[in-house]
Amino acid sequence: MTLNIVIMAAGKGTRMKSALPKVLHRLAHQSLLHHVLDTALALKADRIITVTGHGAEVVEAAVRVSAPQVRFTRQMPQLGTGHAVQQAVPELDEDASTQDASKNGASKEDAPKENVTLILNGDTPLIRAATAQALIEACGGSRLALLTIVMGSEADAAGLGRIVRNDVGIQSIVEHKDASVAQRAICETYTGVMAVPTAHLKKWLGQLKNDNAQSEYYLTDIVAMAVADGVTVVAAHPGSDTEVLGVNSPLQLADLERRYQRNRAVALMEAGVRLADPARFDVRGHLDCGVDVEIDVNCIFEGCVTLGDNVRVGPNCCIKNATIGAGTVISAFTHIDGEKLGVKVGAQVRIGPFARLRPGTDLGDEVHIGNFVEVKNSTLDKGAKANHLAYLGDATVGERVNFGAGSITANYDGVNKHRTVIGADVHVGSNCVLVAPVSLGAGATIGGGSTVTKDAPAAALTVARGKQVTLSGWTRPVKKSAPP
Repeated sequence: MTLNIVIMAAGKGTRMKSALPKVLHRLAHQSLLHHVLDTALALKADRIITVTGHGAEVVEAAVRVSAPQVRFTRQMPQLGTGHAVQQAVPELDEDASTQDASKNGASKEDAPKENVTLILNGDTPLIRAATAQALIEACGGSRLALLTIVMGSEADAAGLGRIVRNDVGIQSIVEHKDASVAQRAICETYTGVMAVPTAHLKKWLGQLKNDNAQSEYYLTDIVAMAVADGVTVVAAHPGSDTEVLGVNSPLQLADLERRYQRNRAVALMEAGVRLADPARFDVRGHLDCGVDVEIDVNCIFEGCVTLGDNVRVGPNCCIKNATIGAGTVISAFTHIDGEKLGVKVGAQVRIGPFARLRPGTDLGDEVHIGNFVEVKNSTLDKGAKANHLAYLGDATVGERVNFGAGSITANYDGVNKHRTVIGADVHVGSNCVLVAPVSLGAGATIGGGSTVTKDAPAAALTVARGKQVTLSGWTRPVKKSAPP
């Protein structure tokens, strides 16, 4: 079977009240359109076509970064859903079985017509691949398959297309503005997602008319055409209404964000993770947790994060692109941001509160990083400690090093970054400056308040500070009185 996927992403989104195209607004730190593209890519479609319109250049540029295989076609002006899909017709792929039959001398008419086009919406981000696959299978290359959902009441169905049935089955979809009083009482509604035999779709799109209340070309009109042509119309249903909720306003976006996060929280708790409050928890990427993980309130996880067994994360932490080893405790208000390089934390590490780990940080087992300590592009071996008010940038730190409060590595000379190498068992006193490039030999001790600009030998005390002087009889300056 050849599978085409058409994603409609041309709308302006007036109710968003934003200069940003609606489909680029973010849910869980990813654009609405990218969520839909993730589903499309999971289905392994032969061709994905995105129909753009408002802000087309911006939308297309955003998609090309992560999904260069996606094709685009533009809808200018926007004259309805049917008109949008019409723009994609030249991009729809022929069925592979039809092509093979033609190569073998058989006519296209004799070849099986198994090609399917799945139509998705760029502002409906949470449809699952399993739901879309079930719809494709319901189509089977010969039926028109609609994704429908039964709403709780007529009020809940307001604004949605109604599924009109008779004893035989589905006969048509009537848009809310064109529906009669009796039709508006129908609670089964169309979600905007369908799977259609491609050959039929091309034919029906060519027959669309805009004689309706909005003077638009409705894609839903092809249902009545299918019935007239003797094509069976079937329905499939999503697992929940969250899958088919679209975003038209900031309020709807916020509601969908909380639904999404609640679902993620439930899945983690069902796997054994202890969340202090699932309503105050956000995953904006992928979070993988081991056994007996505990996460306190207001924590945010971005990118790809792995938490090992027995990890505890305190309140108000932000962790991005990091791997955290077993038994590690991350205290409150810690910020770990791996960006592209990532952050690696070993087992039984203690971090925070108010600590910051930046890209390229690699902490060995049993390392301690305390309050107001920042580490960037540095390796700390087993048992090293920087417990208070310190900065380690571009440093290699050996085992059991004690890096004193107020001390820093001065790694930047205004043009280039330089590395500091600290051997095992070094003790750096408080309020020291290590001016890179510099090396401290194993077992060295650096006296408090030192500014070290040359390598310090192993197992020796190095002190680099001015001699203390006391001046007798000195008095503080007195502020002069203002002239009258």
